[in-house]
Amino acid sequence: MPYMGWTSLLNSPSRKEAGVALATSVTLTDISPAPQFTLPAGFLQEGSTLSLKAWGVFSNTATPTLLLGFYFGGVAGVALGTTGAITTASTITNVPWRIQLDVDVWTDGATGTCKTQGWCGFGTTVAAWSFLPIPNTANTGTVTIDTTAAKVISVGAQWGTSSASNTVTCHGFKVFSDGV
Repeated sequence: MPYMGWTSLLNSPSRKEAGVALATSVTLTDISPAPQFTLPAGFLQEGSTLSLKAWGVFSNTATPTLLLGFYFGGVAGVALGTTGAITTASTITNVPWRIQLDVDVWTDGATGTCKTQGWCGFGTTVAAWSFLPIPNTANTGTVTIDTTAAKVISVGAQWGTSSASNTVTCHGFKVFSDGV
């Protein structure tokens, strides 16, 4: 008999406003559209999978670096997966970006573990993209998370250079659960 499963959208699909644009800052900042999405305590169990998707636009001056990622417990919590600091194309306006990440829970509990893998697409122009894996480092994508407490899932961004011309906005963020 084939395996039966389902995918459910956990956060509201009816957001009509983008997150607050991040500019003139080099501090890791939550750019998720409101309202914040909080995963209930005990929701994640061994075998659970979350699929995270976020997208938006960015503009810059010169070629600053930009980091985008998903965070468990807000940006002050645990990085589930990030792009690392990526050098952006030079002097662009409203160019798209998109990140996606799958989070597979291997163990649950206060020191639960998950494996993460995904990709990011950064526009180099409005019509051209560069793609990178997430995580884009030599690590294994293994992350320790506390599944026993309610946690905010968020999208974070960080510029490498502070400038009013360096802006990044998250237009959409969806959290899906693949049932087991």
